[in-house]
Amino acid sequence: MTNLTFNEAKEKNFERLDQFTPIVDRVHGKNHPEMHKVKTLWEQIQGKTNAAGSDQPELDKEFTQLREITNNYTVPDDVCESYEAVYTMLEEVDTAYHA
Repeated sequence: MTNLTFNEAKEKNFERLDQFTPIVDRVHGKNHPEMHKVKTLWEQIQGKTNAAGSDQPELDKEFTQLREITNNYTVPDDVCESYEAVYTMLEEVDTAYHA
């Protein structure tokens, strides 16, 4: 994992997360209901970040919940590459936020 700032991680990942997360939730949510919560938390992160403008948003609660729900972004064995990509991107944004 590279040492990105939050803004760099946002620029790198938010657009793809916005595309991938609802699709992964729709495809895998039945067998992986935690993805419904991941999608909801992603939407909260995105909303708070947009509302903060150029300021740093307060996302500690959302990232703490994401780490709990995903078992620290552990990818299940029976999922596609897009599911893995969502976890990887979220982890990168989380790491950058807390750097």
